[in-house]
Amino acid sequence: MIMKQLACLLLLSLSFTMVRAQQLFVPNGTIVFEKKVNLQRLMENPAFSQRMKKYKTSSWELSFDTSKSLFHPTKKQEEDPDFSFFGFNEDAENELYANYQEDKRVIRKRILGDDYLLTDTIPKMDWKIMHEVRNIAGYECRKAIGVMNDSVYVVAFYTEEILLKGGPEGFSGLPGMILGLAIPRYFCTWFATKVTPYAEQSLAITPPGKGKKIETEKELNKLIEIYSRHDELLKQKPELVKKRFYGFTL
Repeated sequence: MIMKQLACLLLLSLSFTMVRAQQLFVPNGTIVFEKKVNLQRLMENPAFSQRMKKYKTSSWELSFDTSKSLFHPTKKQEEDPDFSFFGFNEDAENELYANYQEDKRVIRKRILGDDYLLTDTIPKMDWKIMHEVRNIAGYECRKAIGVMNDSVYVVAFYTEEILLKGGPEGFSGLPGMILGLAIPRYFCTWFATKVTPYAEQSLAITPPGKGKKIETEKELNKLIEIYSRHDELLKQKPELVKKRFYGFTL
């Protein structure tokens, strides 16, 4: 009798643990991020910065399952003439698809009024995990520091409660999902404001299909050459053009 009771208690304990684990670890869902850029700090020329709004704020959504994600604006963003002049409206319709099993990403980018699909591998970043912890959108997140382009520091906060090891703007490589991100040199931050978990995979996460495919180095160099003709400051500087195409996660 006692053995039966112990067996029942053990079974109940295991069932509770499994249910608890399912509640804790999120395999599928969506995350809404607020992206904020301090334009006055970003602009080096005081004559320009004084007439601009202090912040440009936009809303982005990351849809994910256990192996893929799609990062895109939550809605079409209204263009501001001042922002267009300085190139800050370029990301208004961008999308970034990442397949972590295949180590592949596809970026849909609006370039000179046309849509292009830039395909390459997912870039790697070395991270150092810190002890600091903070709560973001209801999830306990641990701090990590990385370096991109050899000298630009990135601060991230990730949670292991979301299984996909991804994040906004294509940043990844930590033990869980990045819910907070800051690049101090560029005065940019991304912080999750809402996480909607799904018990089952109900989203079809597929790469963007609208746009001209750029899949080879030759095709990319041709696009860089065309873009450079329209920007005198970027002539003879293909690496700067490439950074403008790929954004932060070059």
